Amino acid sequence: MRIYALEEHMATTEVVEAWQRRDPGFSEPMMRWAVAGDITPALLDLDQGRLAAMDDAGIDVAVLSVSTPGLQNLSPAEARALQEPTNDAIAAAVGRHPERFQGFATLATPAPATAAAELRRAVVELGLNGAMVNARSGDRGVDAIEFWDIYEAAAHLRAPIYLHPRAPLPVINQTYYGGFDGSVNDLLATGAIGWHYDAGLTLVRMITAGLFDRFPDLQVILGHWGEVVLFYLDRIAVLDGVTRLQRPVAEYFRSNVHITPGGISSHKYLRWSMETVGAERVMYASDYPFNRERDGSARRFLETAPISATEREGLAYRNWERIVAGIRR
Repeated sequence: MRIYALEEHMATTEVVEAWQRRDPGFSEPMMRWAVAGDITPALLDLDQGRLAAMDDAGIDVAVLSVSTPGLQNLSPAEARALQEPTNDAIAAAVGRHPERFQGFATLATPAPATAAAELRRAVVELGLNGAMVNARSGDRGVDAIEFWDIYEAAAHLRAPIYLHPRAPLPVINQTYYGGFDGSVNDLLATGAIGWHYDAGLTLVRMITAGLFDRFPDLQVILGHWGEVVLFYLDRIAVLDGVTRLQRPVAEYFRSNVHITPGGISSHKYLRWSMETVGAERVMYASDYPFNRERDGSARRFLETAPISATEREGLAYRNWERIVAGIRR
């Protein structure tokens, strides 16, 4: 059983240097972890060290993506300058290890028209399988209409967008996640809950804005078991009476959204996700290197899941292969 992992992060030296120039004081927690922490070598390694970690986890193919914030915290000019070489580097890694790596493009969302053009290049010319987009570009949520050129391109290509969390704005951090010591504040705002509320709300805003009515072929992948909102759809349904959407909000989750664990190995969440969006819309992701599966734990999670053999194969590889087969090159 081949296992694809869809949220497998990387960086390049040039991107790391750009992050450091943009945030030299590491005010965003991810900068401290990804630039100043011991995780940096794992992000930069696109060869033997990463392959060894995949083998240890039991993962056959990693779909590489630049870690949050990607190019989305940079100026438009700097983001534009970095997106092509960064995607070329992802494609080069895939070329060196075609049986082990695939890739999501990183996009210069501060320059949306350029980002849309780069998505087309990355998919058609480089062979990448969609893009990872973080929930905020600069100080704007990526549901805003200025980013719709990107989604139009993705829908036309039938290439998925992996919507990933980004740290909330500083004022949100201070208001909702501050007041404790530094490490507690950082985790409240990011991996404990803040990231996930932020990304989940972004998807709900995409739906509410009519994005999927405008581009019905657009497919979004949401990690961490649906970034909280998947578990609250019965309540979110109150929006159905006040929006002008073509369908109830929950239906978009069953037609335009795919779910991955993003490193949270929970059979309970797996069962809920399959029941909520359908088994054909759930795929695997390990969230390397921020989460590290070891001693075959990724494979063990799938093999011991209380699901049918058909569902297990879909989760491990068939669902992703079906998406990739449908991309227009």
